[in-house]
Amino acid sequence: MVSLALTALAACCASAAASVHAQPERVQHAAIQARQSTTGYPAHTIDQLIDHFPNSSRYAPHTTATFKQRYFFDDSYYQPGGPVFLYIGGETSGESRFSNLETGIIQILMQATNGLGVILENRYYGESYPFNSSTTDQLQYLTTEQSIADNAYFVQHATFPGVNATLTSPHAPWILYGGSLAGAQTAFSLHTYGGDGGLLWAGIGASATTKAKLAYVEWYDPIQKFAPQDCVGSINAIVDNIDRIFASGNATAIYQMKAVFGLEALTNNGDFAMTIAFPLGGPMNYPTNTWQELLWGGLGSNDFWEFCTNVTNLNAPENITQVDYALSQYTGGEPWTNLGNYANYIKQYLIPICNGAPINSVLCFGTQNATFYADPTNSGSRSYLYSTCTEAGLYQVARQNGPSLISRQLQVNYTQQWCEWAFPPGQYNTIPSTPDLYQINKYGGYNVSAPRLAHIDGDQDVWLDVCYHSNDAPLRYTPNMAEAILHPQLLIAGAGHHWDSSSYGALNLSAEPQFIRNAHLWEIRIVEDWLKEWHATQSYGGYGKKA
Repeated sequence: MVSLALTALAACCASAAASVHAQPERVQHAAIQARQSTTGYPAHTIDQLIDHFPNSSRYAPHTTATFKQRYFFDDSYYQPGGPVFLYIGGETSGESRFSNLETGIIQILMQATNGLGVILENRYYGESYPFNSSTTDQLQYLTTEQSIADNAYFVQHATFPGVNATLTSPHAPWILYGGSLAGAQTAFSLHTYGGDGGLLWAGIGASATTKAKLAYVEWYDPIQKFAPQDCVGSINAIVDNIDRIFASGNATAIYQMKAVFGLEALTNNGDFAMTIAFPLGGPMNYPTNTWQELLWGGLGSNDFWEFCTNVTNLNAPENITQVDYALSQYTGGEPWTNLGNYANYIKQYLIPICNGAPINSVLCFGTQNATFYADPTNSGSRSYLYSTCTEAGLYQVARQNGPSLISRQLQVNYTQQWCEWAFPPGQYNTIPSTPDLYQINKYGGYNVSAPRLAHIDGDQDVWLDVCYHSNDAPLRYTPNMAEAILHPQLLIAGAGHHWDSSSYGALNLSAEPQFIRNAHLWEIRIVEDWLKEWHATQSYGGYGKKA
């Protein structure tokens, strides 16, 4: 959640597509790059069940077959009695998560507790595919409940060559960690397979998107609230004017408007609206980094700031500023302030990404190609779209009322068309006409809970409103120390999408920004408390039973 850098259907710019729910693309310090160049983790595999639910009609006809699910581990800090930290891979390959073992959150926790860290690649991502292709029928086993059942099976059967210890559950405390979609899977795993005497001892869900919705207008709210307001105000006003022209139905005006951006070849109005929204994000696809890909400490991308700086450029040459008047005849003679800057950014920074491909094609900005979407070749983008269409929803759409950073042309039906094209009915499996949100919300939504499940979010995250600290959730507070250990929660001021996991400062924790450093120290403390409790249960032979 997605965010992501990362994993949705590349409906445009196939060589540069990025998407929701993915892990941010990062710029690394030289010292860390040097460390990564000399490290690496060999892939191991476990024979994972394709179907964990042989009695559920949802997965008929059933299979007893298995697939090779990959995992990677680091035992550099491990000492007997230490925990196992299971990093849920999410919607990407296991290799793209290596930084979390090398310098990120798992490295922090391993070092603090003499633990072992392991990355488990999600089914239908990386190289962990049950089948050689991803037809609608073959994708029927890509569900939330099957994915979290993988976690439960893994902790009971995983082996760690070279480690002289029995680490399967319940012989060792297993602590899960996941961010975004993987954060939600962490929470759901603890809810289903955790608790006293359960297979999973504890877990941290970072920016865990535990609430499913169909339309997710809130994605753009942090940008509206926290981004430079001259940039935000300009875009809101330009979008309002764009939508007035669309509403007029004036074909000449619509063509001229698209031509201002160099996009007159885009015949579909939704495709035009999505393309000019790429710097802001979505819906689902975008080739540049957005607000979601910002990161603390200067480690993230500057794409968003450069976009806003271009839009509000007070020193643009006259040939650009005059474009503000290009469509004024349709707005009572009033100029569209900063239209020229906005259009110039699209022409100078986005259109060249197409590398000469026709703009109205799936190789560039066009999406109206059912055959392209229906290609059953295995890919993370196809897997992500399937989960979006069948369970998660969270279609990024414009608000109908009030200010909007994206055109109101972008509504649920624009994303839903991709679902219908990509996943035609199979022999055994048909996707729902709209995502079956119950399959995620049944775990508790905003209020999913389990003993020793921590929720950590950022107050400037685009996904905040489907996380534990959502503005739509009850007020979160911690009444006493017992709750602080059993149900810990933290909202990081000024933070974005699972910023606690994205650490390149782990080799020098004291050098991290204040709120990030203290979030990491908080995570260390709660894990240490959880481990004390686990070791106490072992002294008594388990809960309620003295050894």
